[in-house]
Amino acid sequence: MFPYRDENETQHAAIVTATIIALNVAAWMFFQGAGSTVPLASSVCDFGLIPGELTLSLPPGTRFPLGDDMFCATDPGRQIAHLFTSIFLHGSWMHLLGNMWFLWIFGNNIEDSMGRLRFIVFYFLFGLAAAMAQVLASPDSPIPMVGASGAISGVMGAYLLLYPNVKVYAMVPLGFFLTSVALPAWVMLGYWFLIQFVSGLLTAGSETGGVAFWAHIGGFVAGVVLIKPFVREDYLAAHRSHHWRPRRVMFD
Repeated sequence: MFPYRDENETQHAAIVTATIIALNVAAWMFFQGAGSTVPLASSVCDFGLIPGELTLSLPPGTRFPLGDDMFCATDPGRQIAHLFTSIFLHGSWMHLLGNMWFLWIFGNNIEDSMGRLRFIVFYFLFGLAAAMAQVLASPDSPIPMVGASGAISGVMGAYLLLYPNVKVYAMVPLGFFLTSVALPAWVMLGYWFLIQFVSGLLTAGSETGGVAFWAHIGGFVAGVVLIKPFVREDYLAAHRSHHWRPRRVMFD
């Protein structure tokens, strides 16, 4: 099930959302070599988040494979900056395009609800929360974690709480064909969360330690629970009107 649009118009241009997308694309093209083998492996090794490195549970110099005849070794220290640099890195074209598409579909409305400065803080704070959820789930893992998925999961969690009944249009495969369906956001995002949760349970304890899934879950839950302080009061007041009430969950 892949969403391609929603029925949720914005009042302001999503400048921050577009800028974040541009920065991710620029990092992929110019820093990660657009997926070329050596630049991609080097960027993931040097700037990806390694849980065992952050927790100091892996000794410096611990090696792990990153592809054919390539290895990465952990550095001394926690490499705290990688909590942030990893948010702008991706592992493949599909990883990048999927993340950026979800960010555009759901991020423009969340930026609209809180304003640009608050959205910047929100995005990076919830990206951090997602990364820490993955670290807690796999504290000894040597596998680098990269991608904006955790931060985007926070955006999706916030969207679920603010706009549960807004229609989201998605493509659904039926055999060899694709069909378009319109679903309430709570169905679409609830299904997505269930997939992440089950996948995290199934991969727990594996070699990858459930890489990414617990970051997705952590970001999503944080977005649901902690969205209220970020939403503008004037936005909430405007959407308490009778016109919006059937389509929104209001905060008291």
